[in-house]
Amino acid sequence: MNSVTTILSSTVRLSVPLLFAACGEYVAERAGTLNLSVEAMMLSGAYAGALGSSVMHNAAAGLVWGIAVGVVVGAVQGNMSHRLRANPFVVAITLNVLALGVTSYLLDASTMHPHQAGILTIPVLAHIPLIGRPLFSQRWPAFALYALVPLVWWLVQRRRWGLEVRAIGENPRAADVTGIAVDRRRRQALLWCGALSGLGGAFLAVGEVGSFTANMTAGRGYIVIAAVIFGGWTLRDTVAGCFLFGGADALRLALPALGYTLNPQLLVVAPYVLPLLVMAVFSARTHQPRALAQPFERGAI
Repeated sequence: MNSVTTILSSTVRLSVPLLFAACGEYVAERAGTLNLSVEAMMLSGAYAGALGSSVMHNAAAGLVWGIAVGVVVGAVQGNMSHRLRANPFVVAITLNVLALGVTSYLLDASTMHPHQAGILTIPVLAHIPLIGRPLFSQRWPAFALYALVPLVWWLVQRRRWGLEVRAIGENPRAADVTGIAVDRRRRQALLWCGALSGLGGAFLAVGEVGSFTANMTAGRGYIVIAAVIFGGWTLRDTVAGCFLFGGADALRLALPALGYTLNPQLLVVAPYVLPLLVMAVFSARTHQPRALAQPFERGAI
């Protein structure tokens, strides 16, 4: 039982950065933007989070810094893609490479001492058998997800802004005819994605790890994109996808400690092979937004 609880705790802990970013990427993709710069947003947010917590001597400040830097990356992606009409995939790849290079350089050029967020335990609930400790004894920023996930669902499914976002993801030309500012809504969705992806990266640095290392996101941004595709562009299944990939990473770390001998190389690649397999199986069975990754130019036929 202790082993199961430990694995579940690790699964939740490793899923939290993915969940923050996925709540942003889900909105961006519902708006028709296949945002590949999630990795840059998370990695930049992780560095900013570690630096901010070091400068301000406060983990909460690090999270705010991470959000701010993620918004900056989202603004660059949005303006390059939807104002200057640059190829969004080229912009995203450039941002991912740039974030890796800049954060690695700044890490070597600076000295910082990040502050790690403390563990918060909810009385009574943390003593529920099996799931109590995994769900109710975590680093305190993780508890924001209990409000964030319902908020994102409400925003997309119950608010006018969310209706417009979904409309431009399905048929941007029809949405434009009704007076919806397509490119503006897509930029707003990217800013939302940047904020939450930056928060996910900052949590990785000041919550999960307590420090910053070069390329510490290690492809998690791409796993977030896979989680949204696995979830069929629904929030409920996107959350399930994040837990699936977090669980794969938790097993990679837990199995050797539990005495199971497996090929080390297989354990290392498992969290990355799983998203590929999941996308191959589920991408053809789900209904993606019809205008996903399709550029919009007003007046074009």
